[in-house]
Amino acid sequence: MSWKSRALSPRSILPALAVLLVLVAGAAAHANKPVPFGDRVAARGVADASADPTASLDAADLDLRVGPGLEAYHRATGEHAWSYQREGATALHLKMAGENAVVVWDDGLVTSVRPGDHQVRWHRAVPGLADWLRGAGEPGADKRTEEQREQLAAERAAAALHTVRESAPWVAVVTPELTMGFRDADGDLRYNSKPPGNCVYDPERTVATDFAVLVPRSCANSAGQPVSGGISGYRLDSSGWQLNAGPAVEMEALDERRVLISDGPIVAPKVFDTRAAAPEAACGSPAEPFAAVRPGSGCGADGARETRER
Repeated sequence: MSWKSRALSPRSILPALAVLLVLVAGAAAHANKPVPFGDRVAARGVADASADPTASLDAADLDLRVGPGLEAYHRATGEHAWSYQREGATALHLKMAGENAVVVWDDGLVTSVRPGDHQVRWHRAVPGLADWLRGAGEPGADKRTEEQREQLAAERAAAALHTVRESAPWVAVVTPELTMGFRDADGDLRYNSKPPGNCVYDPERTVATDFAVLVPRSCANSAGQPVSGGISGYRLDSSGWQLNAGPAVEMEALDERRVLISDGPIVAPKVFDTRAAAPEAACGSPAEPFAAVRPGSGCGADGARETRER
């Protein structure tokens, strides 16, 4: 059998050229495709990304700071390691969730970043967060200076963002109209909760421990007068709880699991154990022998003071 060579005619070349042009156009469009969420990550002084020395670092080896994005510095030398920014957004506050950094941005986005190799892990948008950070629509908002607006946004971002370590790291974001919980492993939404009736959550009074986030709520009657509210406790490894509380309740984290709850001059302060999800018995109380959670230290004349100082 013999093969005869045959020259390609211009007509037969056209389909191949058309396919090639489509492939080239597709590759160019993909290369110029906008980066989702405006992410921009840049390692400093590293020509080859595969040789990036930060890839083998632990979070503890880096000093992380916000503004305008998330900036990482080598603790040992103080040198700038890498920068993560989002186009058109400013990072306001960060907290660690295990080995990962969680950042609140002024456009209402929450982002998890793995510091060791500066990888963006997930983004989540929280409805209403951006407006609350800016104080949009509040009395006197139009009279604030730019510096005052920036300071307010930073303070509110710190109040909104909370991280919990046990039993696996997770993230809570609290605004007056909504609180949401995300599993840090994958950013999965685990709960979202709106306050009941004429109530709002109070991010500034919210407290987190290694086991839970406690969110107080302020409520008003139909005439706008303050009435008793409550405290919502959130966990991901078990069901949460509800506590009754007055309109001026204050909370203070005593350690990694206990919170001191002060609810006015009439009701004595109490300690709530977020690991056991139960109040700690007061020193010398009749219920102490039968309590689910005993006092954390010896009881005596200075029992109340010891409880507060632990």
